[in-house]
Amino acid sequence: MESENEIKAEKAAKVTLTKRHLIFFLILIGLIVFAVVRSSIATRLDSFTYDEAYHIGAGVAYVQTGDFRLNPEHPPLVKLWTGAFVSDVCSLSPYRVLQDKGDERKFVEEDVYNNNDPDLIQSRSRAAMFALNGLLLFLFALAARRVFGDVIALAATAYLVIDPTVAAHLPVVMTDLPVALASGSAVLLGVEAFRSWRAVDLIFATLALGLALSTKHSAVITMIAVAIIGFVMAIFLTNGEKIIVRLKRLGMVAAVLIGAGVVLWSFYLFRFSESPNTSEEQFNRPLAEKISDVKSPIYRAGLNIMANGHLFPRAYTWGMADTIRAGAEGRAGFALAFGNLYYGKAPFYYFPGIIAVKLPLGLLFLTVIGAGLLIARRTPREFFVPLLGLFGLSLLFWIFFAKGSSYGGIRHALTAVPPLALLASLAIYKAIESKSRVLRGAVSLALIAALISAIPVVRPWEYFNETVGGTANGYRYFNDEGVDLGQRTKELVGYYNENLKPAGEIPYVGYFAADTEMRRRGLDWVGNDPERDRERRNSDVKSGTFILGANSITPKLWWESDEIQEATPIARFGNVFVFSGTYNVPKVKAGSLYWRAIEKIYTNKPETEEAIKLLSESVSIDPKAFFVALELGNQYLKIGNREEALRAYRIAKENAPASDDISEMLSRQIERVETKPFSDYPAAS
Repeated sequence: MESENEIKAEKAAKVTLTKRHLIFFLILIGLIVFAVVRSSIATRLDSFTYDEAYHIGAGVAYVQTGDFRLNPEHPPLVKLWTGAFVSDVCSLSPYRVLQDKGDERKFVEEDVYNNNDPDLIQSRSRAAMFALNGLLLFLFALAARRVFGDVIALAATAYLVIDPTVAAHLPVVMTDLPVALASGSAVLLGVEAFRSWRAVDLIFATLALGLALSTKHSAVITMIAVAIIGFVMAIFLTNGEKIIVRLKRLGMVAAVLIGAGVVLWSFYLFRFSESPNTSEEQFNRPLAEKISDVKSPIYRAGLNIMANGHLFPRAYTWGMADTIRAGAEGRAGFALAFGNLYYGKAPFYYFPGIIAVKLPLGLLFLTVIGAGLLIARRTPREFFVPLLGLFGLSLLFWIFFAKGSSYGGIRHALTAVPPLALLASLAIYKAIESKSRVLRGAVSLALIAALISAIPVVRPWEYFNETVGGTANGYRYFNDEGVDLGQRTKELVGYYNENLKPAGEIPYVGYFAADTEMRRRGLDWVGNDPERDRERRNSDVKSGTFILGANSITPKLWWESDEIQEATPIARFGNVFVFSGTYNVPKVKAGSLYWRAIEKIYTNKPETEEAIKLLSESVSIDPKAFFVALELGNQYLKIGNREEALRAYRIAKENAPASDDISEMLSRQIERVETKPFSDYPAAS
């Protein structure tokens, strides 16, 4: 009789467990479906981001040709995935010789915007990214469930679903959200694998880490985090095992890292060269020159080891050099952060700060409660190690990005959001588990507040919380890509078609969008026809209608537009503003001249003499933009004019920030040009 009762109890337990599994997966799928539907509604007005056409065109090329020469600054996972969805509706032009990144971008954009239907391509690509990010969100939830259980996994997923920044990134062909989700999954599965040391857990950790590496070069930081976690758990969290056991476990950690590298190679079809037809380099800039652009001798040495040792596919190494130069070391530019201007990069606390102003306050409050519970040790002990691993990952990203550029804004900080979601989920977990009315009430209010402030938001890319005046005023404090990345192009064109085109008015347009897309959508603007618009472009006093992105009307270190900054717009859609009137803005012209010169330099048929004229005029108007004079010096070197090159470099040095190593570099360049034979010195960069 007892045996029969035991059998019945076992069957009942299995039924209960099956129901729990079913309920978990139904809720999880429901959350992900809600996320996709909410995002598709909230982002329905969005055009491509500035980078999407470039990624999509490259992905189509990967699928159709197996050639990875285009857009090598990102690994291929996202591009291959999207290319598979888009390939049958996107034809490609034959490859040609490409002169640096600007020329390559135009070459790819020409196919996406002009030689095909961009709206059909966008529709397909959005479906592709909803599917990919939905799958990665599902993987993250499963990893969280494996480590923390059902409640934490579902609560963390709900947190990510509520966040407007996640909603904004779900449909875009960019790598920031995929690497954040894959990296979070890799760390969680790594912790679980290094606890159990079971083959199946090690395989899952390997695959997750390989997916992260194949998504974005910054996932190398994730690899470092997983390696550190594995080393610590193999050596120190051993319960007294013998040295041989510890060494064996270190070997397992190494196997996970090597296996992740194999996964990365698989996305490049296990081929070192970027092209299937030749072993010769096909990049827009030679790899050796790309590596030489990197300032740090340590980074350069590592990149040379990667390249010469064939440790990674050549396109991956090229992209790593690009990432280090632009991201880790920083670009010449300025940042508006927290309402203050900084040269080069924002202060070290920028990344936690940008998260604090981009997350809804309700979600931030939940995160603070979760942090308090963790510090007070009011959570299960087994949660501590995986959470420590995740925050170690976030800390590593912070360390690397604190020294680099801040132009990417919240998208470069997205890797910290899944760990914050898990931390906040501790508050929800404890509220469900405990009988504290205070805790339950606080958690409920935070969730309600987050839902009210976040879910109704249209154009979620531009969301800021109330600490900086909300979405309407966030642009006054920041000028990074989390403010705008070109998504308002369709709305801009719509305004032009409805309000300006019928009257024959041609507006001034200052917006971060591809000229190719604006022309394809039928927009005309001052400068679209250089001969027709010569007088209006060259005038310091400009009259008419101005359609400007938020970043064009915020404070600047150079190329200021003071009169327009102080004006009242007559219309606004998202972070695009429309002004009408007459304004004296001489320094705006300097920026226009510079970008026109760049177009003439970085093309398959450079117009050096014309570029020199444009750069010279730009420098005379506003020499504070020191990089213009630097480029002018480089162009004079091309035509063999030593004296003018020296003059330009000296202007650049005079205006370059003393705190930046660009000043030291210019001093060395001036010395070389003054003292060495003409053939012995290269252009400055």
